[in-house]
Amino acid sequence: MSDGEPTTKIVRPLRSGQITIPAEFRKRLGIDEHSLLQVSLTQDELRLKPVRLEEQGSSWFRELYDLFAPVRQEAADKGYTEEQINAWIDDAVRAARAERAAQQP
Repeated sequence: MSDGEPTTKIVRPLRSGQITIPAEFRKRLGIDEHSLLQVSLTQDELRLKPVRLEEQGSSWFRELYDLFAPVRQEAADKGYTEEQINAWIDDAVRAARAERAAQQP
């Protein structure tokens, strides 16, 4: 599999919507169990892109994200969407920032 050569694989989603990324793709992209992936829907195509947080000076973000992964999974298992979960996280961050700003002299 060369870098310029398009490669296609057929995969089947599990009942929960999970898919397996073929091993050769993961190896080529450097994806492991600690990787974060950006998922985009573009013109009826689902695109996955590894996110390199360390390169952006945010290694602490990965640790924080990993700490909350079980909670995010529990919410997903209860039927909440990623969009709902992300919106609630955004609301909580805004509320925490507003509370902190109100406490500033």
